[in-house]
Amino acid sequence: MAITGLVHVNINCSDFERSRAFYQVLGFERLLEVAPTSTPEVAAAVGMPPYALRGALMILRGTGQPLVIDLLEWRDPRDDSPPYRHLYHLGIARVALATDDLDAEMARLKAHGVEFLSEPATVALPGAPVSSRFVCFKDPDGTILELVEST
Repeated sequence: MAITGLVHVNINCSDFERSRAFYQVLGFERLLEVAPTSTPEVAAAVGMPPYALRGALMILRGTGQPLVIDLLEWRDPRDDSPPYRHLYHLGIARVALATDDLDAEMARLKAHGVEFLSEPATVALPGAPVSSRFVCFKDPDGTILELVEST
């Protein structure tokens, strides 16, 4: 098999500084700035005309293989439509982050004004040796994220 891992997850935002601060609360730190304009080659590679944006690769260290998000505020072209109204749309729906203390992490994030969709739920699959508790919440633009604790 030629695929060896996950490189990054792209999350678009309407205000880079606001979203950067939010993802820093989750533990991500700025790894490197993204070039503010594309080369013709890069634009073609992502199927777009030349573009302008503000962004950075943000890394969550200390997780075995580091998790990287590509946090981008598109300036030209720009689309301020909300990400989606529900999780049953096609494509990527949410990003799940592991935690070893769901209750403490929820309390910490609530203190920072994070909006949760509900209280935690427990999932136990038949025959599985462990179960998990999870809860979903939104980033500043409404992108749904998830915290998961194995129990």
